[in-house]
Amino acid sequence: MYQHLPVMSREVIELLTPIPQGTVVDATVGGGGHARLLLEARPDLRVLGIDRDDDAVAAARKNLVHFGDKVQIVQGGFENLATIVKENTEGNIMGILFDLGVSSPQLDRSERGFSYWGEAPLDMRMDSSQELTAQTVLNNYTESELSMIIAKNGEERFADRIASRIVANRPLQTTADLVSSVQEAIPARFRRSGGNPARRTFQAIRMEVNRELPSLSAGLDESVHLLSPGGRVLVLAYHSLEDRIVKDRFARWAGEREQTLPGLPVEPNPRRSVKVLTRRALRPRASETGSNRRARSARLRAAEKLTVPAGS
Repeated sequence: MYQHLPVMSREVIELLTPIPQGTVVDATVGGGGHARLLLEARPDLRVLGIDRDDDAVAAARKNLVHFGDKVQIVQGGFENLATIVKENTEGNIMGILFDLGVSSPQLDRSERGFSYWGEAPLDMRMDSSQELTAQTVLNNYTESELSMIIAKNGEERFADRIASRIVANRPLQTTADLVSSVQEAIPARFRRSGGNPARRTFQAIRMEVNRELPSLSAGLDESVHLLSPGGRVLVLAYHSLEDRIVKDRFARWAGEREQTLPGLPVEPNPRRSVKVLTRRALRPRASETGSNRRARSARLRAAEKLTVPAGS
């Protein structure tokens, strides 16, 4: 069963409740938790739910069936957001929600390979129809490629050592093989604190398999064009890499930063397209983090599309 507690649901609904009537795109619909709460609060809205995970798509269709034609669920990724929205709506997009990272049901199903607990195939695909798996990455990428991925996506200080040990231990077949390789690579004194030592490496490989950062960047760039004036985009991020991308995009759209050539100073953008609603990322309440561990690292940012771009 696909059971997933929606993170920071109170804050998400409070930010989406004031939007004009129209369609909200839940770009990571999961089991439909946020979508259900939104439609209960605003029954005049419609929801287009999207998810890469076919299990999530099936769960959302089942959990939201009682809303009838107010809800449509489609399988797809952020990188295809514009195409999916244009093919399944008539426009008037007043909200877009991104809830990033891996979900509890994905972690709980050991055969998916997302968890570093237990032993399972090295899969890690959110979309089970895609060809690239964690096993392919770990056994076919060069040592330098693995080191770069683990350092960048996992912010892992021992990336070089871990990549070297992975290559030495090939072929890796299971998640336990990967955990063992990481433990062999990291000095003992650094394995005694900070949680499971394989956590950052699993995150890095999962993000490579699913192209999470490029997909996020593409989806965000499409979202600002898809939104109607007065519409809002919300993003729930769970680690600093994702949050930095979101913060940078919002600042740029709000005119606080302008893209320039590398090495040149950042200049103000006279054509603002959004107003940032969260100057600092919102964090979950203590009562929520006590009952939902996944919420502990959550950061929520929101921005509103301006009616007329400033400077126009």
